[in-house]
Amino acid sequence: MAKIKDALEYHSMGRKGKIEVVSTKPCLTATDLSLAYSPGVAEPCLAIEKNPDDAYTYTAKGNLVAVVSNGTAVLGLGNLGAQASKPVMEGKGVLFKRFADIDVFDIELNTENPDEIIKACQLLEPTFGGINLEDIKAPECFYIEEELKKTMKIPVFHDDQHGTAIISSAALINALELVGKKIGEIRIVVNGAGASANSCAKLAIALGVKPNNLIMCDTKGVIYRGRTEGMNPYKALFAADTPLRTLEEAAKGADVLFGLSAKGAFTADMVRSMAPNPIIFAMANPDPEITPDEARAARGDVIIATGRSDYPNQVNNVLGFPFIFRGALDVRASCINEQMKLAAVHALARLAREDVPDSVSKAYGNVKFTFGRDYIIPKPFDPRVLLHVAPAIAQAAMDSGVARQPLDDMARYVEHLESTQGKSKEITRMIINKAKGEPKRIVFPEGDNDKILRAAQVLVEEEIAIPILIGNAEKIRGKIDELGLELNGVQIVDTETSDYTEPYAQELYRLRQRKGIAESEARRIMRRKSRNHFGAMMVRMGDADAMLSGIDAHYPETIRPALEVVGKQENLTSVHGMYMLVFKKGIYFMADTTVEIEPSPEELAETAILAANNAKVFDIEPRVAMLSFSNFGSVQHPLSAKVRRAVQIVKERAPELIIDGEMQADTAVVQELLDQYPFSKLRTTANILIFPDLNAGNIAYKLLARLGGAEAIGPILMGMKRPVHVLQRGDDVNDIVKMAAIAVVDAQQNRV
Repeated sequence: MAKIKDALEYHSMGRKGKIEVVSTKPCLTATDLSLAYSPGVAEPCLAIEKNPDDAYTYTAKGNLVAVVSNGTAVLGLGNLGAQASKPVMEGKGVLFKRFADIDVFDIELNTENPDEIIKACQLLEPTFGGINLEDIKAPECFYIEEELKKTMKIPVFHDDQHGTAIISSAALINALELVGKKIGEIRIVVNGAGASANSCAKLAIALGVKPNNLIMCDTKGVIYRGRTEGMNPYKALFAADTPLRTLEEAAKGADVLFGLSAKGAFTADMVRSMAPNPIIFAMANPDPEITPDEARAARGDVIIATGRSDYPNQVNNVLGFPFIFRGALDVRASCINEQMKLAAVHALARLAREDVPDSVSKAYGNVKFTFGRDYIIPKPFDPRVLLHVAPAIAQAAMDSGVARQPLDDMARYVEHLESTQGKSKEITRMIINKAKGEPKRIVFPEGDNDKILRAAQVLVEEEIAIPILIGNAEKIRGKIDELGLELNGVQIVDTETSDYTEPYAQELYRLRQRKGIAESEARRIMRRKSRNHFGAMMVRMGDADAMLSGIDAHYPETIRPALEVVGKQENLTSVHGMYMLVFKKGIYFMADTTVEIEPSPEELAETAILAANNAKVFDIEPRVAMLSFSNFGSVQHPLSAKVRRAVQIVKERAPELIIDGEMQADTAVVQELLDQYPFSKLRTTANILIFPDLNAGNIAYKLLARLGGAEAIGPILMGMKRPVHVLQRGDDVNDIVKMAAIAVVDAQQNRV
């Protein structure tokens, strides 16, 4: 009952339903209105009349999909009618937008006449870039899709058929790999003869299943040659020349059971009768043909997938349709053909075999996913699906000749897709591209940490950096094997046996002999006590270009060895810490957020100049605001006076820098407030915020990250002689990769 109440409340609370239309252009002034409607709108109308393809330039057509249904096969609920299907179609629109940034109008047609549905879709072609047919019963759905594909020049895709087929086929490829069976040798039974079953069978054959090794069953039993009862032309395509007549008979000795039928259709006896290492896809919704618990109780060697999210291996159509349409729309494909479907299958199968980001594990309650019997298909909330499937679809459309606007640069297209996932993806890709231009050697003192090793794999594969791993060599190699990584050739430095150890100990002794360190202690530090000292020494001695550490340590434990060994730049009074906060609409640099507790005016000035220089490295023109509780002398107090003095110092040392203060935080970031001070050197809101002390900076960046929805990238350590950067203890693999890319870019700038 609670679930029913929750579902109804979810749909009814606030604005009713799940969707709204939002304008993408301003309409605040009379000028805006004249451009949005009359008379300005006449210009694009005339342009489109001359060249119909201009509709993709001047309207939303190229990113607009119609989700069309008549409600005759709603989920597993049957024929509910057009109006009752609307919540599903709205939901489909939400998924299109959430996963692929595609806009949707849901269209529910009050007819069961397939020709009327065909005519309606044909009449809508000028409006939409594609049509997703949904929840239309078989066999009418086959006829409708076939006719629309013949007569329309935009992609038409019946997701109930092809979505399930694509996802389950990808899972099948991986399941067969795990059990060591070849697709051309397996025997498969498909239980169900509706839209999904028909498409699953066709795609399985396209992948290599021999037609005479596929048996299809419906409620009457096996579909065999000569059968007349309950037949139609679409079932007849799979009529087998076989003496088998029942599902039970067909399941005996089968390698694969595909269920697209009803709850309880598969029994434990059927499972026990199958071939060794049976594969069962029980995809009936909401209740599968057999549950994983029941199947595993029957035999322990089964691989099973269902359509449910509360079991492993969910065959979920959301892994397909948003990304398939994304790729098709982006090359203006005239259709979605078999080559494109197969491309999606193989892209999903490959992705499931890759290392799974920690962000995906977090989205599923910190469950660790590794390719195997309980993970043969990617998870819907894996952001990499967009970056794998959409390009595969686009490439297949181009290769098969149905792309009307081919892509010139696939790598750039992938970067564009990444940018649609948020500003943080865009800035991360920019940093990574800079790093890939000239990869540098990054030493990781915590070389035996699982996350570090997985990040090292990404750094090697993407050619972002050249990782150096410090730690016990045997332990590191064991973990590499355990994690299934390929880090052959990556340098592993064992401090117990390394040729570096003794020279490094001597150098540490030379540096710190007047700081209380004896030669024997220096040797002990380098050999056993502190891998952070060892890593920092590698950077100092030129055996590495940068160091990245801190995943297993507190912040001071990483910084202190770096300061003792590498040291700060000679012209500075201190080192400083900065975070990059990425919001949907922009990027802000904030400093000092990690190092200087009570900075002097000179130290504040250093922070501002260093932060500005770092912003330039990321191709951002710096505009610096020195923050206080006072606006340009409005409060006379030693704390605000300190900030004013820091501004003066910066103007003396870097007169070209756009900087002003002291000012309140909202004045710095709200243009209307800033405009009240026309004398300010800041004409546009600041993108670098310098806080008066660590107390304010640390609190502000953490609140903005947690409550403001910003992604915090950092901490970025500024002012070291050579690049040293610090990880946070909660960082995941993606965070480590980002920080490694920042360290590489820092090393590229460092020519000491």
